[in-house]
Amino acid sequence: MENLLQKIDETAQWLTDKGFGGATIGIVLGTGLGTFIHEIEIEQTISYEDIPHFPLSTVEFHKGQLIMGKVGNKKVIAMQGRFHYYEGYSMQQITFPVRVLKALGLQYLLLSNAAGGMNKSYKKTDLVLLDDHINMLPENPLRGLTAPAFGNRFVDMSGPYSVILNNHFTSVAAKLNIHLKKGIYVAVQGPNLETRAEYRQLSLAGADMVGMSTVPEVIVANHIGLACAAVSVITDECDPDNLQPVDISEIIAVAGKADTVLSKLFKRVIEAI
Repeated sequence: MENLLQKIDETAQWLTDKGFGGATIGIVLGTGLGTFIHEIEIEQTISYEDIPHFPLSTVEFHKGQLIMGKVGNKKVIAMQGRFHYYEGYSMQQITFPVRVLKALGLQYLLLSNAAGGMNKSYKKTDLVLLDDHINMLPENPLRGLTAPAFGNRFVDMSGPYSVILNNHFTSVAAKLNIHLKKGIYVAVQGPNLETRAEYRQLSLAGADMVGMSTVPEVIVANHIGLACAAVSVITDECDPDNLQPVDISEIIAVAGKADTVLSKLFKRVIEAI
């Protein structure tokens, strides 16, 4: 795993040489959430395939590029597309970009995702601020990182989402008259969606919504001292007693309907940080 440290340094240096420096805020744009790039005064764009040691996004609706620019007077780096365990990547590969962002000097990480709403009060296009999460993925991004340079492997997760950032989201949403709910996200392996019995199980575990991402990135962000916050867009309603078949194209379409509102929210939060 010492080789991972070398790869992080090499990638961060390569990006610095390409002009990816001076940013303090990173954004991960999830499924169907791409409008936010229009809020960025873009200075640099690089495809993942051109970045040393970066994985490639295999999900057709994830663009797969790194964007640097300004939102107001704040320099940001946005990941347009992320990586998932179901794509076949290791947890170290999935979270590699987060470690690189930290190496570039970022202090804050804002994440978005599409999620299925199990809380019966959630409706399609609702925005939900993550208050906590449950990790049901079969692997952990900290496993095997034994080198002292990685720091404490027994990372405290009593408050994985920054109270300060969450307060910014809550305050900005109120000012914009956006109804921002709060909830608990559970991460599962995927790529299949859940059965009725699985939705019941996950709800009984205390989760309000379910998805296939975000948690590995948040674990690593906490490991390396990167304050983070995340917002889910509810793309389908997962009531096991009234469950309807859903297609991924429908999920993308619903995420797209919430995209403009979420982008406005992210923009104002960045300005407030």
